[in-house]
Amino acid sequence: MKPFFLFVFLMPCFAFSQAKNSETPVTPNQLAKGKQVYENNCMVCHQETGDGVPGLNPPLVKTAWVLGDKTKLINVILKGLHEPIEINGERYNNIMPANDFLNDQEISDVLTFVRNSFGNKASAISAAEVKAEMAKK
Repeated sequence: MKPFFLFVFLMPCFAFSQAKNSETPVTPNQLAKGKQVYENNCMVCHQETGDGVPGLNPPLVKTAWVLGDKTKLINVILKGLHEPIEINGERYNNIMPANDFLNDQEISDVLTFVRNSFGNKASAISAAEVKAEMAKK
């Protein structure tokens, strides 16, 4: 009887640790490549610090847009934003063009960089996740 209870207790812990370990790891190489893509394509609007421009370009610092749903963030890069959005109680009205000229790996790298810079800490976004969203487009 005891082994059964031990199994029932430990199985969810093992399953959780396996699910957590299945996430794409953040690598220094990906962050370096993502920083380059950011500097070339994103920094002019979102600034070197990721703070954006009040009323125009939203911040990338600890927001639900950056730290939340990966597919939503991927689609911002692929499709852009054409309507005002509200972040942390402030409205941003500037249009963000689609950056669909970037390849899967570049999008993966830049989004992983953003999700792990400016005080952010979130899981990596893989090129496969980007490719899956591109296929839906």
